[in-house]
Amino acid sequence: MHNTSHHKHSPADRSCCDTDNSHQEKHSHDNHQGHHSHMVDDFRKRFWISLVLSIPVLVLSPMIQMFFGIEGIGFSRDVYVRFILTSIIFFYGGYPFLKGLYDEVKARQLGMMTLVALAISAAYGYSIAVFAGLSGEELLWELVTLADIMLLGHWIEMRSVMGASGALEELAKLMPSTAHRLGKNGEIEEVQVADLSLGDRVLVKPGEKIPVDGIVIEGRTSVNEAMLTGETKLIEKYAGQSVIGGSVNSDGSIVVEIQKVGKDTYLSQIIELVSSAQAEKSKTQKLADRAAMWLTFVAIGAGIITFFGWFLFSTQNLAYALQRTIAVIVIACPHALGLAIPLVVSVSTALSARKGLLIRNRTAFEEARNITAVVFDKTGTLTKGEFGITEVVPLGNEQEDRILAYAAAIEAHSEHPIAKAIAERVDKKLAVNNFSAIPGKGAMGTVEGKQIKVVSPGYLNEKRIAVNNKSVERLIDEGRTVVFVLVDELPIGAIALDDMVRDEAKEVVQKLQEMGIEPIMLTGDAKRVAERVSKELGIKTYYAEVLSHQKTEKIKELQARGYKVAMVGDGVNDAPALAQANVGIAIGAGTDVAIESADVVLVKSDPRDVVAILSLAKATYRKMIQNLWWASGYNILALPLAAGVLAGVGIILSPAVGAVLMSVSTVVVAINATLLKNYRM
Repeated sequence: MHNTSHHKHSPADRSCCDTDNSHQEKHSHDNHQGHHSHMVDDFRKRFWISLVLSIPVLVLSPMIQMFFGIEGIGFSRDVYVRFILTSIIFFYGGYPFLKGLYDEVKARQLGMMTLVALAISAAYGYSIAVFAGLSGEELLWELVTLADIMLLGHWIEMRSVMGASGALEELAKLMPSTAHRLGKNGEIEEVQVADLSLGDRVLVKPGEKIPVDGIVIEGRTSVNEAMLTGETKLIEKYAGQSVIGGSVNSDGSIVVEIQKVGKDTYLSQIIELVSSAQAEKSKTQKLADRAAMWLTFVAIGAGIITFFGWFLFSTQNLAYALQRTIAVIVIACPHALGLAIPLVVSVSTALSARKGLLIRNRTAFEEARNITAVVFDKTGTLTKGEFGITEVVPLGNEQEDRILAYAAAIEAHSEHPIAKAIAERVDKKLAVNNFSAIPGKGAMGTVEGKQIKVVSPGYLNEKRIAVNNKSVERLIDEGRTVVFVLVDELPIGAIALDDMVRDEAKEVVQKLQEMGIEPIMLTGDAKRVAERVSKELGIKTYYAEVLSHQKTEKIKELQARGYKVAMVGDGVNDAPALAQANVGIAIGAGTDVAIESADVVLVKSDPRDVVAILSLAKATYRKMIQNLWWASGYNILALPLAAGVLAGVGIILSPAVGAVLMSVSTVVVAINATLLKNYRM
């Protein structure tokens, strides 16, 4: 059983989320984004300055001149100019790597920065030794190109990470800064959203963003919640319905009473979930971190072996041995490996959030690719959780429309869920006189001069009114709720009602079966009800008459049989089962997204999103594996070449070429992760 109630947060994440109001949250998030933006600017500035200073170093380098056939460019003692410019590049352009070396050694976690710092330091130290009289060729042009390429790679990395995590910034921007608060006498004052309190009333005009979570108390409008829930259709809102802060009011003015502020709002909780998911390291990320650490040791060891191998057991000089050593260290640099998983995590988390799929537990999400059975709670998940008419059975000469018209006229005066379902079926209601309830049995009234009754089977039994109809018997046997319509005590029709099966639920079951995943239904309803619903949906395995506390045992039972189980429920009654499952998916959450027992929250309450999250998990894992191969595969091929294994046949990788290969790998990893944005769920 996995624990999903705790998440790792970096200080930046805490500053983004652990605040008391939305203004502070946005301010803290902006600070975090500002720090990240500053790092991007810093790498960009260091890259361009180093690149400009590198041009004269390259032009004046004898080896570059010989390569391009432009010998003779230069002047006496130009080597001092090259050395001064290279020194500036080493200390200014190389500062992030030198500082990174210090930080990694101090933390006893050697990694990519250590390798880069060792490479440029070895080149610089060797060049100084050559100037001091050591025989060999200085490595100034190799050093500056290496520094330039590494700075460029880091700049690209930081931009990619910032772009991938931009969803949080966009979410923070959704919240307006001001609102129109209504006073006790109806006067309107413009105030900061941060100054609003629970119970305040705000006026939202057409085209404006709704400033807070609340309930509509006046007016009628349509609202666009696409940026928050992924729902592309405009949603009609009227008195009594809830609205989400950050959604856009479309065509009508409404008055909203505030229900949630600060960190309790839907938007703030989304930011909390997305940022914590991005901060949390998955199993694959931890594997990549370990691989990077071991690759560092391998690189240092290979560099030492390469140096002494060429210096002691060949006819090559010190300069050549050092060049091979530097090439090995650069090629082995785990820069792309460190980027491989975080970029995919950031992109998939941001993508899922925009689609209304909120990942609370990265490890469980990663496990979703192995799911072999999805267990659905029936009510509110596979069904709508509300009554609807499934069949009308005439018992005489009256047509179905007439039977419904009589029933709707009577039930329009009742608040019972069954009565509402019947009343909503008919738009134009007939007039009713002398309405009265029949306690525990139904209701009655006069319609068009006739006494109309809508009653339960119990009323017929009490009055000894017989109804012999095979269709009615079948409906009762199937566990449907049946009511009878009587005209002057004569039954004219029966209306069957039931918790309506979602149309999209059939599609979900079919797609899961196509994916090789078994859909299973859990319900507390009677066996005949469960049998009917499962048959309608095409579900082969179901468990009926299961109480809430027994659902966990059913999950354990399936796991003991070898299934990797995802549990889909409402996140409240199903909390223990959601926690027991390999992946807990909360559906029907609405705006209450902080469900501690779920690993994933489906905001739109659409069961089709279950397929979407499982598909995204598979696609995300594929990208992770692809990136790991891209990031480390080139090391396997290039390390022997950098060490000079094929030097005898003229194949040699210089430090500069090694840096190019490393940077190309980094760029490929970044692009491959970004391509996940195009994944269609």
